[in-house]
Amino acid sequence: MVWLSGGPGCSAFSGLVFEIGPLKFDVAGYTDGLPTLVYHPYTWTKVCSIIFLDSPVGTGFSYSSMGKSYETGDTKAARQVHTFLRKWFIDHPEFLSNPLYVGGDSYSGIVVPVVAQEIAKGDQDGDELPYNLKGYLVGNPVTDEKFDNGAVVPYAHGMGLISDELYESTKKSCGGEYASPRNEQCANYLQSVNECTKGINSEQILEPLCFSASPKPNMVAAYSRRLLKEDIKKFPLLNSDLPLECRSFGYLLSYFWADNDTVREALNIRKGTVQHWQRCNHDLLYTYDIPSSIKFHLNLTSRGYRALVYSGDHDMGVPFVGTQGWIRSLNFSIVDDWRPWSVDGQVAGFTRTYSNNLTFATVKGAGHTAPEYRPKECLAMLQRWLSGAPL
Repeated sequence: MVWLSGGPGCSAFSGLVFEIGPLKFDVAGYTDGLPTLVYHPYTWTKVCSIIFLDSPVGTGFSYSSMGKSYETGDTKAARQVHTFLRKWFIDHPEFLSNPLYVGGDSYSGIVVPVVAQEIAKGDQDGDELPYNLKGYLVGNPVTDEKFDNGAVVPYAHGMGLISDELYESTKKSCGGEYASPRNEQCANYLQSVNECTKGINSEQILEPLCFSASPKPNMVAAYSRRLLKEDIKKFPLLNSDLPLECRSFGYLLSYFWADNDTVREALNIRKGTVQHWQRCNHDLLYTYDIPSSIKFHLNLTSRGYRALVYSGDHDMGVPFVGTQGWIRSLNFSIVDDWRPWSVDGQVAGFTRTYSNNLTFATVKGAGHTAPEYRPKECLAMLQRWLSGAPL
């Protein structure tokens, strides 16, 4: 599996140490100096090999000697990933027969299906590399502004964050279309919704609101897909005086670790290429040229590629109700209707299976990056899906 993080411009190192990789930081035991990495028992590498790829160029430790390469966008980023995979398989042909999956979460919900289609197109056009692409998976995926951002208000109401009266007034004024306010009254009601929810952590609505140092969308007052780029605050990296209940404390450790000279030498990072590592690079000249990835989902699944779409159900940035909406728009028939799925005898979420090998699942209690919040359950989900077993 090749894994991409969101942003755009956020390092896949986040996915490695905070979500699905074999190592994680010892956050509770950290006092000073270089953070310690410990074993992650629910790593996805138990069931598949993973390439964590910093993409596009300028993300994480990736760099280019040509300034033009930093001018990128949705389509160009997807093609860069495809180019990387081609070169990687040329260098490592012994892995060509392995089943290949493309995965990612958050903003990579735009790019992952495009990468998968680029690979599939190469197979169709007679690419000399016989890829064994089987499918793709996306978590809390940015997909389409109408569905993603349009779901924030209904989600806030459903979770008890806004009153019935405010919801009904907003719904009536906006005509159920919240992504782009169509009149001043609609915009005013949306502002009232923002006022009610601005103190809520949109990444996981039950957790405290802390400063953001993660590759997740801050959607408190955002109704534009472009604002899904992390609203990272400028903060003093030497100030780690944060409460442990803030995930930002753990995120801060990644900066200490990645900018350590010993670490960089061990990782063979070429000196002078990346002065200061960033979880998310906001200086990319990025073009949002794919407003919706729905057509890519339709094309891939209609051609027989497997798809897993999962959603942490406490994420208000890309709410699961919006994801359900665009999946319904595909007009696939239901093969296995809505039901709970369990881990160790406890409900871990709910799932529905559609024709064309499309599986949707919620992860109960999880936030925007579901494996970060429910690692055990997400590993079980992946293991079952990869094996072809029902969730």
